[in-house]
Amino acid sequence: MIAILTGDVINSAGHPPESWLVDLKSLLGSLGSNPEDWEIYRGDEFQVRMNVSKALETAICIKAQLKCRKGMDVRIGIGLGAESYRAPKVSESNGPAYQASGGVFDRLRDEKLHLQLSSGNAAADTGMNLILKLASHFMDDWSPVSAEAVLKVLQSPGVSQEQMACELGIQQSAVSQRLSRARLDLLEELLSYYTDQYLKSIR
Repeated sequence: MIAILTGDVINSAGHPPESWLVDLKSLLGSLGSNPEDWEIYRGDEFQVRMNVSKALETAICIKAQLKCRKGMDVRIGIGLGAESYRAPKVSESNGPAYQASGGVFDRLRDEKLHLQLSSGNAAADTGMNLILKLASHFMDDWSPVSAEAVLKVLQSPGVSQEQMACELGIQQSAVSQRLSRARLDLLEELLSYYTDQYLKSIR
């Protein structure tokens, strides 16, 4: 079982590509090789092939990184399943995981959602997607500074608030406030549920 993330950047036209594209390429580059494991195409659309265990966390990292810029966001459809054909380019590969990702991604715009997933297990997917829909109420409202704080926590597990304060040039209390407003506590519970409950139910 693999995970395929299919996404597009929201409001990319309102921001110069150099202000966000370099960071997005750097994040995707840490996940594997281009174009075998990830590609950016048509300017602001992308696809990523990766391990299922980190798929949701990666999607949220991408969201946090883009939301560091005011007005930007992302839509991502996550497909979990098998891979029947692996091509030199991820966009040319195929299998149930790719089809699930494309299918759920196509529905996001119509349903006015930013993050959903599909594994073919209807019961498990319904519950997980309801949780993601509820979580979107706070993730979609992240301010740039809250998104930046969340990104640092996700990319540097175990980092202390004191270390973050030093890196960001702010007081530790300000870091605490940003993470509280971002609902880091609920985000961590969401990620734990994904790995400890959801993935076990679909395997």
